[in-house]
Amino acid sequence: MTNLKIQSIKRWGPNHKRIALVFLILALFGFMDATYLTIAHYRGGIVPCSDIGDCEKVLTSEFSTVVGLPVAFFGSLYYFFIFLSAFLSMTRKDERFLLAVSALIFLGFLASLWLVYLQLFLIRAICLYCMFSAAITAILFICAISFTVVIWKEKNRAMARSEENIEDTANSI
Repeated sequence: MTNLKIQSIKRWGPNHKRIALVFLILALFGFMDATYLTIAHYRGGIVPCSDIGDCEKVLTSEFSTVVGLPVAFFGSLYYFFIFLSAFLSMTRKDERFLLAVSALIFLGFLASLWLVYLQLFLIRAICLYCMFSAAITAILFICAISFTVVIWKEKNRAMARSEENIEDTANSI
């Protein structure tokens, strides 16, 4: 019974590879976006924004920093850990990294919802770079949920097969 559990956790298939690749690519774009905003913060520059957004108002608001660090810095860390986990899952062919990063993505999604709320209702301005990051996190969240559901179904099927094999063995004795 223990072997079944270990094998099912370490199993690696095409779904795992696909989701790891999606996580990897999205995390790279998110990392570039958040790092760009972090660098702009420390340089003191104003990021270019279109006519429909007011990036400067958002990025200089009272909500733009946490404990003296720009929110974008935390975004860079968030995307870096997603990238690293996806990379490790691909190189080690181990789904545990994907499951762990799915939990991180859930937390990131909640943080992203909060930040979008701040932009819309308290700051009353939109930063297109921030919304791009929110969109990436939303896509990551949908992928993480899909992946978790697929893994859960696979594990339930494996458990059902294992129970059938145990019953067959018991009946044949």
